[in-house]
Amino acid sequence: MSLQVRKVVERARAEPEGRFHSLAQFLDVPALEAAYRSIRKDAAVGVDGVTKDQYGQDLERNLQDLHERLRSKRYRHQPIRRVHIPKDGGRTRPIGISALEDKVVQGAVRHVLEAIYEQDFLDCSFGFRPGRNAHGAIRALDRVVHRGEVSWILEADIVSFFDSVDRTKLTELLQVRVADGSLLRLIGKLLRVGVLDGEAYTTPDRGTAQGSGLSPLLGNVYLHYVLDVWFDRVVRPRLRGRATLVRYADDFVIGFEQRGDAERVMAVLHKRLGRYGLTLHPDKTRLVPFGRPLRQQQGGKGPATFDFLGFTLYWRRARSGRWGMRCKTRSARLQRAIHVAADWCRRHRHQPVKVQHAALSRRIQGHFNYFGVSGNSRSLGLLVDATERNWYKWLRRRSNRTRLTWPRFVALLERYPLPPPRIRVRIWGI
Repeated sequence: MSLQVRKVVERARAEPEGRFHSLAQFLDVPALEAAYRSIRKDAAVGVDGVTKDQYGQDLERNLQDLHERLRSKRYRHQPIRRVHIPKDGGRTRPIGISALEDKVVQGAVRHVLEAIYEQDFLDCSFGFRPGRNAHGAIRALDRVVHRGEVSWILEADIVSFFDSVDRTKLTELLQVRVADGSLLRLIGKLLRVGVLDGEAYTTPDRGTAQGSGLSPLLGNVYLHYVLDVWFDRVVRPRLRGRATLVRYADDFVIGFEQRGDAERVMAVLHKRLGRYGLTLHPDKTRLVPFGRPLRQQQGGKGPATFDFLGFTLYWRRARSGRWGMRCKTRSARLQRAIHVAADWCRRHRHQPVKVQHAALSRRIQGHFNYFGVSGNSRSLGLLVDATERNWYKWLRRRSNRTRLTWPRFVALLERYPLPPPRIRVRIWGI
């Protein structure tokens, strides 16, 4: 972080109501170079097909030219290339891929805005922030549940959040802290950009492009004012009992001590989000009773569950007899991981076994890095077992002449074992 940006951080922290008038000056060549360095080498290419290595072959001249175009306001964002990522239920999530030069600009702008808004964001926000992650959000939720402050959970789902952001209102919210017209105009250019989906070219008038390096921060700014500050300063002081909001990007839950508070907030939450162009999914937004089960209650599991950040959270009795919140991989996410691994085995079954083993191990380890939380060993084991069965199935179909028998496959697994279930993240209280 440059000395100038550090001064922005200090002033933002010291003046919570202050506005910043000269921010575009920080988008200098060193800032652009730092943004370029932060881009992954294997990042997907945009519509121009330029890779990071190709852009870096004459990096100094390219950055000088980019800086001059930014300074003289001649910079134009190239169209975003849209791809579709599979989701649960056969749906897809549209992801926008920017050209490399546009990623550089997005990264530099994000760095400047983070200097301000990281001082403003509340503790309830965990998504796409330095030093914070989804596991931290679950820990925060577990703490209030463990203390007995939660009897009801409001599980919320915003329909197509990033595609629904009202750009006019987003600009108004940015102006609360940012008074630099040059930077606001540049952000407008980064928002109002065409999308190339196959051969179809469109210019959406709402939303921020998913996949843009700036979209997560702008989404956090939007929900900071629309949800976080509103809940903390307007809603919570009017409640009878305690309540806690935990948000990761556009995915959030609210824990309530009293049912009446939960019902009133749920009733007004639709109206609050509607004022800013956002809609709650009618089937995925619900109130769930989640009070601590009575000690004498029979069985090892509590009656209610809810989903959050790819996990299903529920009450479970420990060996000591005490109840505590536990989590496991959400069923749909687990089935999707199994299906993806099986499809990979099918499409790559003719590759050498050593190559297949390395690729499958990377996929499973990547899954463990996120879902390998304490208490979730069974779900991890199900993924490994299913992957072994699917690997065996497709290895057997490699040839019509010789069939791989199960004993031979077991011997193969001894030489090329898949990663065993491993807990990588300890969740306090879980």
